[in-house]
Amino acid sequence: MPETEKSEIRSLVDTYLRYLVAVRTLSPRTVDAYGVDLDRFCRFVEDEGCGLELSPSLVRRFVAELKDALSPASCARALSSIRGFYRYAVKQGAAVSNPFASVRGKGRERRLPEVLSEVEASELLSFSENGFIGVRDKLLMELLYSTGARVSEAVGIDMLDIDTKKRTVKLLGKGDRQRIAYLGPQAMSALAAYLPYRRERVASDKKDAVQALFLNAHGERLTRRGAGFILRKHQERLASGKRLHPHLFRHSFATHLLDRGADIRTVQELLGHADLSTTGIYTHVSLKRLQDVYRNAHPHGSTGSVGKKEQKS
Repeated sequence: MPETEKSEIRSLVDTYLRYLVAVRTLSPRTVDAYGVDLDRFCRFVEDEGCGLELSPSLVRRFVAELKDALSPASCARALSSIRGFYRYAVKQGAAVSNPFASVRGKGRERRLPEVLSEVEASELLSFSENGFIGVRDKLLMELLYSTGARVSEAVGIDMLDIDTKKRTVKLLGKGDRQRIAYLGPQAMSALAAYLPYRRERVASDKKDAVQALFLNAHGERLTRRGAGFILRKHQERLASGKRLHPHLFRHSFATHLLDRGADIRTVQELLGHADLSTTGIYTHVSLKRLQDVYRNAHPHGSTGSVGKKEQKS
């Protein structure tokens, strides 16, 4: 295969990745994952000397190689990356058709997310501590639970994003999509306790720190990794043994809303999901909880429960 053709394929991939950043505004981590997948595809195309117009037999061969090298989930992700690249290539006139349009990998089975019960959430957030570290930790957990924010959204909050009169906070989500989240009384109380300590701690010579809501011990903006460390530090306070991580609060936020009668489209907006199907997983969690309540509470809810009280008498 001529070297120039290799360069053309690589050049188109590079252009596509820049498009994902500039136009689609995907996160750097997501674009890096696309890059890894497409690099694998480029190497296959270069080795086969086929250009972008793959025959069905070459498509099958490439998919077989993916399945041999990757887990089902990674294979499905790689194929999704390649389908997206081909859609772009067709629009740009670089390819006639998308040979992967109907090819799907078998992704991993979606497991129901673990959630805190309302009692666990209340107990976890009921602690009272003084000092910068204590009040900051409580605000972080209260905000994650009260807003359903992703950890990247939480640590990205700036002081100007908070409206204390309206009790709202502006969150910047995936794809740079903004949404407004609401702060309940507990979150507002935690915020009021934290702000005086923040003013004392902030590294005033650093612009990003001055803007940031959440600070680390050095007075600089708290990172995602730092937020994860904070939660692990409070793990022992969760008697159930569930792993305390940022998304546990997000899962619990959505599930508790549905448990209390919120409609799924409202929850979708509050979570910042672009696709309603993403929110749908929480309806399954809520239904499972209803089933558990039914089985435990109704006389005919579980096998063998009928007549137990009568037998005792």
